Amino acid sequence: MNISKLLSDMMRYLSEAAARIFSPSDDAYPNIGLQPFEGEPYKQQRWAD
Repeated sequence: MNISKLLSDMMRYLSEAAARIFSPSDDAYPNIGLQPFEGEPYKQQRWAD
């Protein structure tokens, strides 16, 4: 009885994980499109000795 419950719980755990991986995204990000970069790129300076 205990082994069957363990196997059942393990299969439920794996199937829920697979469903979450392959389901559509539920992110609530706004559709704002591509944002242009309006700044200076970082350029590391080497100091002369």
